[in-house]
Amino acid sequence: MDSVKDRLQTWFKPYAALWITMAVGGFLVIILALAGAEVYENVVDEDGLASMDIPALQYAQSLRTPELDAAMTAFTNIGGGIGMPILASLLTAWLTYLSRTWRPIILVAGAAAVSITATAVGKRLVGRTRPDHVDAVPPYETSPSFPSGHTLNTTVVIGVLVYVLCLQFDILWARITAITAGALFIIAMGLSRVFLGHHWLTDVVAAWLLGLAWLGIVILAHRLFLGITKREHVGPAPTFDRPVVRDVVKEEMAHNAEDSGGPSGPTSGTPRQ
Repeated sequence: MDSVKDRLQTWFKPYAALWITMAVGGFLVIILALAGAEVYENVVDEDGLASMDIPALQYAQSLRTPELDAAMTAFTNIGGGIGMPILASLLTAWLTYLSRTWRPIILVAGAAAVSITATAVGKRLVGRTRPDHVDAVPPYETSPSFPSGHTLNTTVVIGVLVYVLCLQFDILWARITAITAGALFIIAMGLSRVFLGHHWLTDVVAAWLLGLAWLGIVILAHRLFLGITKREHVGPAPTFDRPVVRDVVKEEMAHNAEDSGGPSGPTSGTPRQ
């Protein structure tokens, strides 16, 4: 039992700061969604931001063709409840394999959980009606319109994946390519929702802002985690085959003490990882 407990502490204790910061940040994002719902009716009205919605929808309608409608529908499905989990799982598995750490899984799972919750909270509290079906491209959606879940979740998940990818590769052109591709994907996903008449423009803009706020908190949490890990464990975070360096030192000291038949003491050389 003690060995199981020690093993769990080895894997989860180094990530405690990350989880705590993400939990606090996630709570703040949910509060932000609640606050946004309270002030929404006072900000988005006929004389406010909603003045952009109808012109944006009318412009989108002027661009529609059967071929473009089909292409946009296929693209927007990538950011839906089936497409995005599949895409995120594949990219997360790939980055997990490359980095040999739990970092991609922890960051993506934690970030996605909060973004999904914020989407559900916002939709339930605001209850904004989507554009009329006559102005939209089928298949139609019936859930509340604000905020755009496709946009919010895509902003968060793709943003986190791009961040992890930049940590994995030091080559400048690779980072620039990843950031550019991720930004274009996020922007295109939001605009596709307006193009198809599934959301108002203000739904998408709000989702972008809320998603970027949560993404910033996730990245801040991870940077704090890296700083704490470096200070407390004098080395990188645990990986699949490398536990905390401090624990390796303890184990090797104990092993040397058993071999010498005396009490444990300082060992010479660098501990093996």
